Amino acid sequence: MTEQVERPTDLRTGATGVEVVAFDPQARVWVTEAEVSAGRAGLVHVPRLEGSLRADETLLSDDGDDFGHIVHHTPGGVLRTGSVEEIAAMIRFCNAYRIEVAARGQGHGTYGQAQVDGGLVIETELLNGIGPVEAGQVTVGAGAVWSAVVHETLQQGLTPPIFTDYLELSVGGTLSVGGLGGQACRFGAQVDNVIALDVVTGAGDLVSCSPTQRPDLFHAVLAGLGQCAVIVSATLRLVTAPQTVWHYQLSYLDLETFLADQRRLAEDERYAYVEGWVEANDEGAYTNCVLEFAVYGPPAGSEPDDAEWLRGLRYDRSHRVTAESLPYFTFLNRLAEGVKKLKHIGVWDWAHPWLNLILPGDRAAELSRTLLDELAGQEVGGLVLLYPLARRHLRAPLLRVPDGPVPYLMAVLWALDPKDQTTIAARVAANQATYERVRAAGATQYPVGSIPMTADDWHGHYGEAWEEFAAAKRRYDPHLLLAPGQHVFTT
Repeated sequence: MTEQVERPTDLRTGATGVEVVAFDPQARVWVTEAEVSAGRAGLVHVPRLEGSLRADETLLSDDGDDFGHIVHHTPGGVLRTGSVEEIAAMIRFCNAYRIEVAARGQGHGTYGQAQVDGGLVIETELLNGIGPVEAGQVTVGAGAVWSAVVHETLQQGLTPPIFTDYLELSVGGTLSVGGLGGQACRFGAQVDNVIALDVVTGAGDLVSCSPTQRPDLFHAVLAGLGQCAVIVSATLRLVTAPQTVWHYQLSYLDLETFLADQRRLAEDERYAYVEGWVEANDEGAYTNCVLEFAVYGPPAGSEPDDAEWLRGLRYDRSHRVTAESLPYFTFLNRLAEGVKKLKHIGVWDWAHPWLNLILPGDRAAELSRTLLDELAGQEVGGLVLLYPLARRHLRAPLLRVPDGPVPYLMAVLWALDPKDQTTIAARVAANQATYERVRAAGATQYPVGSIPMTADDWHGHYGEAWEEFAAAKRRYDPHLLLAPGQHVFTT
């Protein structure tokens, strides 16, 4: 006879009746309170939780989807809790019965990266604590979004050094992939600005790690795609925040000149932010380049000097230079209004078979030109980003970037009608073919896009870092239960 366990209502919906209270190890399914009440036998109860473990149809469907709307793997249960101890207890339970586990932040993956078929999804949204800000650092929960983090740190005149373009992503999510943005040319990726982590390993152990304490785990988690542990909190480095940002956009009609000027800015530490993108001209050819950069004002930088910042840049003088002075947070949050509009017209919910590549600097012009030519006449639906990184600031071993001082991120941010499955499938296949071609030329991928990957592909991606990564996987997730949607380790 199984014991009936009292459970709290769902923290978000207040619903009852589909609370998961047990697991059937023979049928390999989660069991709800109602099924236990009906006398189902041979069950093992899950740990007692203050949070919720649920199997609502809508909830399972939501967590079997993501921002890409391409891959759909439905979990058997969803854990929502603000307790790291409960996360550890559930991962230990999953270890005992070989249940796969995926951590989910804001669900911004594009190809099922945070999904799990029949297993457990751990939503980290309730792990959203921030602060206090002390000694140039702050410890934040993995579920905190970057907009909330910087809102708190700015009250002390401090800021994380680098942000992704879109701020409504979770700290745990971006640290699991790398965290790239326009400030990477000066400050490195977000993973390069982490002081310490608290994680729950794949074995269910709650562990603190840093460059000096369990460094093998620390380096296996940062940009480690959730393979060895679930991040529950991170201690972040902070720097002095500017009050004002001078933001510039310059037009170019020649790709090589555009890339050369970007490289120059990336190598000059005075420029706090360098990005850029390529737009289609009236004939549909992707030839119109826009170089975007920002300079920080006091107290983080100097007073504005347009002549100094623009000196030597070979932009198209027939186009007006766009230059504006913005409050710092307004600059960081510059995508918010556009995202609001995309949500209003429904395009935010379209399929996003993104292609995210990091090109070697010495072949960036050649490789990007080929990709841009292939886009001619096509409606991408989103931006085609192309901007430089500074290799000297990118130190995390699992964030794989090409050799050379200035590699380039190229991201084709497709947005396609989700009803057109034929076009979406063709785009994913094209992404894979493109990736294989540029990889042969020395490129890597930034693993947030929609590129089908096998374990062998990942082995090639990680290169010389693979052996240590695989050793950490065996040590900290011995049953290969974490983040199966990435397909990194299969045996």
